[in-house]
Amino acid sequence: MTVKQITSPTNPHIKDIKSLFLRKYRKSTGLFLAEGLRNLLEAAALDADIRQLIYLQDMRDRPDVATLREQIIARGGLILEVNQDVLEKISRKDNPQAVIGVIRHQPKDLSAIDATASKACWVVLEHIHDPGNLGTIIRTVDSVGATGVILVGQTCDPTSVEAVRATMGSLFTVPVIQCSVDNFLAWLPGWDGQIIGTTLQDSVDFRSVAYSNKLLLMMGNEQSGLPPELRGRCHHLIRLPMAGRADSLNLAVATGITLYAALHSWQA
Repeated sequence: MTVKQITSPTNPHIKDIKSLFLRKYRKSTGLFLAEGLRNLLEAAALDADIRQLIYLQDMRDRPDVATLREQIIARGGLILEVNQDVLEKISRKDNPQAVIGVIRHQPKDLSAIDATASKACWVVLEHIHDPGNLGTIIRTVDSVGATGVILVGQTCDPTSVEAVRATMGSLFTVPVIQCSVDNFLAWLPGWDGQIIGTTLQDSVDFRSVAYSNKLLLMMGNEQSGLPPELRGRCHHLIRLPMAGRADSLNLAVATGITLYAALHSWQA
């Protein structure tokens, strides 16, 4: 059966779905959760591999849910119609989304990057820990028309529920590369574009730099910033000036400001 009615929170399908809140099960299964009808419609429009669609029974006759259901059935996916108790068991939010999807993740590595492209803008995030920051940055990269995101080192998981939620669907269109620090440093000499890092050490005002239309923008960890081994590979080190009492900005906000400063270069 491709459509099943689930009324028990202890159903094996529900237990498997709940397990995807844990990173080890996302990694072992290659699956992750996306919440919300808008996210799922965006995923389907971009041909994401949606393996299961879970929705509140009262939603079954909505035209957009029906269309999404038929698309997923046509691709061999499974449909679970659930009651409120089951939905609350799946979701960790007080007000759970009425539509949830299980999507197959296809990790990308550095080989997916075309280092010979004449125009590109990649945001490099080193040891980022906050999934909300990561999701917001992915959404911002999408908003400004930049190329993608490179995650370096032990970062938070871009397929966590919190990160996926913060992307507002942009995860399905923005390439996200994951690699170790050593692999990134070995790959870096093949990049023939500009490399800019944000840091407080030996840096200049971000408005004083001419941004190239082929750019790696390196952003460091929320607490410790960009490490010396990455700072040393940059052509320019920049900072955002602080005029008030605060001595720093949220990482996602700082990334967004810098991306918009560089926007005209790679879209020219």
